[in-house]
Parts: sequence; C-alpha cells; structure tokens
Amino acid sequence: MAAPFVRLRPTLCRRRASTSRCNQYQNLNFCWVRRLSSAQMDSASTTVPFIVVFVTVPNREAGKKLAGSIISEKLAACVNIVPGVESVYWWEEKVQSDAEALLIIKTRESLLDSLTEHVKANHEYDVPEVIALAIQGGNLKYLEWLKNSTGEN
Repeated sequence: MAAPFVRLRPTLCRRRASTSRCNQYQNLNFCWVRRLSSAQMDSASTTVPFIVVFVTVPNREAGKKLAGSIISEKLAACVNIVPGVESVYWWEEKVQSDAEALLIIKTRESLLDSLTEHVKANHEYDVPEVIALAIQGGNLKYLEWLKNSTGEN
C-alpha cells in the first residue's frame, strides 16, 4: 500500500503546479509529498548519502574508457552510457552544438571530489562537465549494493 501524502508549507514548495501534486490557493503553491513509514525512515537512515553524477563525453568509445576506469578505481558502483545526446552550449564566445554521450554515474557523495579529479585527469575536454545530484531515496537493496560496490565501506 502506498504511503499517505502530507501537505507541505507553502514556502517549501518549489515544484511547478503542472508537474507535481500542487494546488494554487491565493497565489501560494502547496505540494503533496509521500510520507515515509517509520520502517522506511529507519532503513534509509542506515544508508550513506548517494549521488548521481552527469558527465558528458565526446562519443561512446570515450565514455566506455572513462566508465571503465571509474569502476576499476571503485569511484562508482555503476555508470550508464547514453549515446546520441545533442549538446548546445556557449563556448569561446559563440553558440556551439555537438553530438555527445552522457555518463550517468551512481556513487557515494563522499567520493565526489575523487571522482571529479579522476574525470578531470582522464577526460578529453579542457573543462569536463561534472554535475552531482542527490539521491533522495530508492530501492534500499540497490542502495546497499551501491554502498558495498564503492571504495569506502
């Protein structure tokens, strides 16, 4: 059974009404979020903070090479390679557009600095993209595997 939804205070709501369970009332957004059960909260509190890191690479082959070195160094548990990404960006005073591949890297928050240095040392770009987002929750067995598959225990 799904956990019940609870209403957040208006100042905590940052989602757009069209993409979440939000209602507008007198120019205030109220979001609905799923409440975790006490068992879920206890399980989640025993895990370490995890992140997803995005890194773009020039092509699939470069992505495989970088992903392999990241996994070999135990800087991440898993790297997905997503080919066919089109990036449009500002570089050298003009708009650029390139076909790239995207690496989606799952790791511990505590490994971000080491991962960033590894990417910078092994990447073809002068300024490689390394962007981290917090993992707010998920399959606890997967998160446990992620913890056990990275360099720190």
